[in-house]
Amino acid sequence: MSSLKQQQDSISSVAESMGPESWSKVSCPCCVSSEVEPLVLIQLGENVKSNTKQWIMSMISAPNKKGGAHLLVHPGEDASWGRIVVAAPRCTLLRVTEELGLCKADKEGNMVLFSFHDRNNFNNINDMQKFLTLAERQYIVQHELESMRAVQDRCIPGLPGDKGVLKSRQNIFQKLQKAGVIQDVFPLCDEKELKALGKEWYLKKRLWGQPLDSIHAYFGGSIAFYFSFLDFYTWALVPPAILGFYITFFLPGALPPDGPKADNSTPGPDSLDVGDNHLAMSAHMVQAVFSMIWSTVFIELWKRRSAALSYRWGALTLTEQFQEPRPGFQGELGISPVTGRTEPLFPDWQRQLRVGLVSVPVVGLFLGFVVLGMVGFYYCESTMASIHKASGSIITATLSYLPSIIHIVYTNVLGNTYRFVALKLTEWENHREESAFQNHHTTKVLVFTFFNNFAVLFHIAIFKQDLLLLHKRLSSLLILTQLVNQFTEVVVPYVVDRFYSSSQKELKEDDPAADHMQAEGSLPPFPGLFLEYIELLVQFGYLSLFSCVYPLTAVLLLINNITEIRGDAFKICCLFRKPFSRPEASIGVWQTAFEVLAFFSVMSNCWLLFLAPRLKMFTQDTGLNPSTVLIFIIMVEHILIVVKMILAFVIPDEPDWVQIKRQQIEYHTMMAFKEQNVKHSQTAELPHS
Repeated sequence: MSSLKQQQDSISSVAESMGPESWSKVSCPCCVSSEVEPLVLIQLGENVKSNTKQWIMSMISAPNKKGGAHLLVHPGEDASWGRIVVAAPRCTLLRVTEELGLCKADKEGNMVLFSFHDRNNFNNINDMQKFLTLAERQYIVQHELESMRAVQDRCIPGLPGDKGVLKSRQNIFQKLQKAGVIQDVFPLCDEKELKALGKEWYLKKRLWGQPLDSIHAYFGGSIAFYFSFLDFYTWALVPPAILGFYITFFLPGALPPDGPKADNSTPGPDSLDVGDNHLAMSAHMVQAVFSMIWSTVFIELWKRRSAALSYRWGALTLTEQFQEPRPGFQGELGISPVTGRTEPLFPDWQRQLRVGLVSVPVVGLFLGFVVLGMVGFYYCESTMASIHKASGSIITATLSYLPSIIHIVYTNVLGNTYRFVALKLTEWENHREESAFQNHHTTKVLVFTFFNNFAVLFHIAIFKQDLLLLHKRLSSLLILTQLVNQFTEVVVPYVVDRFYSSSQKELKEDDPAADHMQAEGSLPPFPGLFLEYIELLVQFGYLSLFSCVYPLTAVLLLINNITEIRGDAFKICCLFRKPFSRPEASIGVWQTAFEVLAFFSVMSNCWLLFLAPRLKMFTQDTGLNPSTVLIFIIMVEHILIVVKMILAFVIPDEPDWVQIKRQQIEYHTMMAFKEQNVKHSQTAELPHS
């Protein structure tokens, strides 16, 4: 309650300092209010004429049937000020809440799919700051701004030539951005609420748990789900970390580091030579089997956690409705065969040609660069091995890790370059829906990321069959990655916050609202969560696919992620501008990516068991054919796959109470729809009675 009161006080002070009488008016009586909440700031380009600004404001405040967004606008300090402040009336917030398919608490406290027709049956319906979170209200404003479309051909005042020509059904906001009239759009932060969240989040001295509800209310669903997943994944690393620590330090092998002694003594019955560590065969098997089972249980338990959070945050039944063309979609204006309206059209065959003839070859070219780097790594590895064999000094032994370090740097640079190229390729493919754009972009990056990060490890394991080299490669990869991550997650944010003096730090609470808005605009935009998920996915791959050759993998990842949580929280709160965040019901396509890696972990770990030196010696001593052992390993692999499938089936994706709540929502929605149809039919019959 106290944080909500602080938010209301902050909002009221900002609105009052800007002059409530200067906001555009609304015709709907229920939307008239003495207080207006500034939600979004539109930054205009330089030298934008006042009549252009006035036209933009008139379109934003115009009703939807006239091509507007039906929002409230404020000109700022004066008509020539290069910014427009946007708020949302009550009816617009409620209407879009229904369109998005959000669930809200009814009078009895149950989460029910919101219906504008039955709005009076919901709690806090007359207080939008309680009914919707700040992130939801700001996303609704963004949604309405990007949905504005011209209802007829016209010219934008103050823009010369083709820049000012606006065709019927053309996206107004996209047109203004391309013309350079609108330079930036971002949600306004609530400084008091943000400080309170920071104290509860990254400044509080605790290792366990995060204020997820507060994160969701302020930053939105996508960011809240990321931090929830990061928290859940981090503490799921505790069991494999304990097992790996025990195997490494409490199960010494029988062989010394330099191999068998001169007396030709044989290894103990349970020993396994892996790199510089000599682990027990039984421990190696336990680590491999545990990794396979753990990855499945982790994914299934996260699904249950995700379902519970989506219900709590009203996103359990988000509708997959017909999507309007995304703002970046381009095409010739024509009549849509689906909607019958005039909108940009782009033939599917042209898009498929772009994908097949350009995007796929470019992706293949970058995969070739990965192979080229792998060949260079092997060449340098063999060269350094020859030098070390000739000298045998400590210096050459240390330098033997240099090829791995150089290759890691190469893969990171190549990955950063490819992510930029993948984004430009996906934009050029010109996908109509935002979901299609995101799926194609994510798929491109995931394919390359998997190949770039794991190709060398799989080649060493499958073709070279060298566990010593695999152990050395994985250990150097993890250690260097953790050092880089700690530097970027802890040192860099501290230096930026300590020595970079932003204009926002110099402001005081009683300074004009315009100064606060200008300071927010000076912050860099939030880069998104794409790279954060990629990092977690690569971590999960190292752990689930190869940790049996380096049991300390989970220990290093656990240490890294504990600092990662606070580092990411600090960065998003202090170093970047507040981002828009749409409501989400899960982590989306990333969950599928983690499930795919969990499936591959069975084949990877079974193959590594087949390569175990002790198993090879056992095969030689007993006279077994290696092909027979391989067939046995394949049988074990299939058994473990069946076990994983059984575990996935036995552990429901949703808790029982969430399934009941989902059924209740569906039932109440069906009954409300029937009741609404009855009322409409009764109303239609009244004139005839």
